[in-house]
Amino acid sequence: MKVASQDEVAADFAEFVKSAKKGPVVVTNKGKPVAVLLRAEGEGDLERLLMGHSPKLQAILEAARKRFREGRGIPHQTFWQEVEVENARKIPKRTGKNGRSKR
Repeated sequence: MKVASQDEVAADFAEFVKSAKKGPVVVTNKGKPVAVLLRAEGEGDLERLLMGHSPKLQAILEAARKRFREGRGIPHQTFWQEVEVENARKIPKRTGKNGRSKR
């Protein structure tokens, strides 16, 4: 992890972006952290980063954790079984030339 002042980052931003490929770059102002430069190799990385900092998503997750702690959750295996059932409903059936299902 690299640490640099705002002035240092502003003076050579491209170099600090390169450094972020190796690890986070903590940007400071008067010795206190104010930002972090992180590598994002694609849209998936960016989406995960933004979701991780979404107040709305964090509120949903905290509400779910609270329900689970109160015994109102569902077991891990049951959750994934329900996801598989739901996904199976969304997959359209393939049909052959005669219009009949191949399944």
